[in-house]
Amino acid sequence: MKLYWSPRSPFVRKVMVFAHETGLAERIERVPTDVSMTQPNRDLMRNNPVGKIPTLLTDAGEVLYDSTLICEFLDFLHTGPKLFPAAGESRWKALRRHALANNLMDALVLWRNERLRPAAQVSAELMDAFALKLQASLTELDHDAASLAAAPFGIGHIAIGCALGYSDYRFADQRWRDGHAPIAEWYESFAARPSAKKTVPSD
Repeated sequence: MKLYWSPRSPFVRKVMVFAHETGLAERIERVPTDVSMTQPNRDLMRNNPVGKIPTLLTDAGEVLYDSTLICEFLDFLHTGPKLFPAAGESRWKALRRHALANNLMDALVLWRNERLRPAAQVSAELMDAFALKLQASLTELDHDAASLAAAPFGIGHIAIGCALGYSDYRFADQRWRDGHAPIAEWYESFAARPSAKKTVPSD
């Protein structure tokens, strides 16, 4: 398998944490790929028309895009405990956690892009809105931290860990741990996992 990849993307990291957790990482060839909202990667667009990473080329020649779909495919391939619960309350809790973290990662990426604009063009309203969304997400995660810690490790944990890790990587100035001890404590257990240590974002 080939994964169009960057060490900076939280969505790529989600896939790679998942791959390490399921024992599939060694089967994935990582293809370094630069993407930008303003400069489409035309080589990547031959496989993924919207030019986003992660994009996975399977051994059968199929192309899968979107980190959630790729993770579900990897969950299908391995023979260990599934990281997407199959049914019942545990499934909906895992998917809800995953959805919160995924949407937070979307907001953080857009926030990062807004920060990169020339100072005169940066929207103060957008910057305030992104900061508010981060704080609201952290408050929700604080409420869920004990239940999260007690639940079997899965897709929700991976997505939350990657979102918080991206906050460290791109938004250290926000000091997200301040006032959020419950989820900060949980995050330390995520960051200590081998899969997390092997996928720390970097430039």
